Amino acid sequence: SAQGRLRHGLLINSTHTGKGMKAIVLKDFGGPEMMELAEVATPSPKGDQILIKVMNASVNRPDVIQRQGNYPPPPGDSEILGLEVAGTIEAVGADATRFKLGDRVVALVGGGGYAEYALAYEEHAMTIPDSVSFEQAACICETYITAYLNLFLLADLGGADSVLIHGGGGGVATAAIHLCQALTPETTVIVTASTGKLQRVKDQGVDLVIDYRELDFAEEVRKRTRGRGVDVILDHIGAPYLEPNMKSLAVGGTLVEIGVTGGTTAALNIARMMVKRQRIIGSVLRSRPVNEKAAIIEQFEKTVVPLFAAGTIEPTVDARFSLRDAAQAHRLMERGGHFGKIVLQNRH
Repeated sequence: SAQGRLRHGLLINSTHTGKGMKAIVLKDFGGPEMMELAEVATPSPKGDQILIKVMNASVNRPDVIQRQGNYPPPPGDSEILGLEVAGTIEAVGADATRFKLGDRVVALVGGGGYAEYALAYEEHAMTIPDSVSFEQAACICETYITAYLNLFLLADLGGADSVLIHGGGGGVATAAIHLCQALTPETTVIVTASTGKLQRVKDQGVDLVIDYRELDFAEEVRKRTRGRGVDVILDHIGAPYLEPNMKSLAVGGTLVEIGVTGGTTAALNIARMMVKRQRIIGSVLRSRPVNEKAAIIEQFEKTVVPLFAAGTIEPTVDARFSLRDAAQAHRLMERGGHFGKIVLQNRH
């Protein structure tokens, strides 16, 4: 029934276009085997919303966490997985004026990306440059906006600064490297990575790659910076990295926490943080208010999208799966076997 719920917690929108669509739904929270392709109602845009015919969507780490039952969507957003889509405008709400039917757009969504159609606020969508494919565009929003927000808007990374980026080979880390090289080419970029990804990270032209499994990254940062430390750290590990991160941070430096994959609770030497005048910023993109995300996206569109249009930045696409094989995409992400982005393809 269009008035009820499908399987575990997947809201069936009671207002829709009258036709169904294919989407990935969850039979329950748990492993990738809980994902299946099913028919659900196609949502209908209201107010300043737009309906996007999804050509490509990307798989991101928060999708995995949501599938496990630990990252619910913001109130009012779709409970279908997927935080970014690229496609064409299929329909617009009564108050949406920016786009016309058929326009090529990429959008940040609170949920709903793993489907043939997805709703977005028009102010959370951007025009795809003619030189950028749907597949490339689907890689832009979640990782590049996350990296841009945290490094440049929050941490105020500047030209002669130094930055430590954890998780080389991951989507956000790859995006962060690209943005540093394009926006602040004088910045010293240090990246941690696993043994199997060291060479590929080096090939991206960073200043130093540290094998975090074999070496003490705080000690390596100290050597590279002659004891000074780095100005900014972008971290998604959390608890086990807190102490070595603070040791790696320069006087007046900023640690930006964007994830807690390693744990949520750790001891902090507050006195040392005070003496070194350091900052710790906790940051999540998905749960920010609609207008706040719109302001971030507006700044990103002005500053970064022209770099995609010019070919200065090209997203790294590592693997492609059809929508029906989204569970395989999740297995690849959980193994950590990818480098860059994992993309889902729709066959309309």
